[in-house]
Order: sequence, then structure tokens, then C-alpha cells
Amino acid sequence: MSKNNKHANNEMNNDKAESQNMDSQEQLNQFLSPRHRYYGEFTPENLAFNANLQEFAQRVVLICSLETGGKVSSAEAYGDIKKLWKELKASKKNLLKKEKEE
Repeated sequence: MSKNNKHANNEMNNDKAESQNMDSQEQLNQFLSPRHRYYGEFTPENLAFNANLQEFAQRVVLICSLETGGKVSSAEAYGDIKKLWKELKASKKNLLKKEKEE
């Protein structure tokens, strides 16, 4: 095999490995942070709030798991969840304020 062919084969193998690695990373991301389809009334604000709500839920699950596993204290978990809740409330206030006005 010529030097050029070996180089081309190495590049193909690297591309294939990188593609598989990205697939694995994407699968891991989907497992850790699944996103579900939004079925409510479509507005950009509703969609954005739904994404924020899903992220809130995933983070609460993670914090609860860490607390259950003894990795964080109950007080720390409570404080983290309270902070996330305040962020979600602010998101709702900013994104869905139009509904209140109507």
C-alpha cells in the first residue's frame, strides 16, 4: 500500500471513530437530558418556557439523586432547588407575561 493510501485510510478511520464518538456523546446527552415534544399551544414564548420547565425538572431529578446518594446535604439540595425554582418563576414571568395582559 502506498503512503498516500495509508494516509487516506487513517483519515477515513479517524472520521469513522469521530462519528461514532459523536453518536455516543449524542446518545449520552439524550439519556441524561431527554427533551420531549411540546403539544401545547404553539408560541415562541410557550416553547421557550416549556424548554425551561423540562430543564428545571431534569436538574431537580439530578439534585435529588445526589442528595439521596449522600453527595450533597439536604440543606444544599433544598437551596439549589429553591434557586432553580426562582429562575423558573422569573422565566415564566418574562416569557408568559403577554397572557396576563390579554
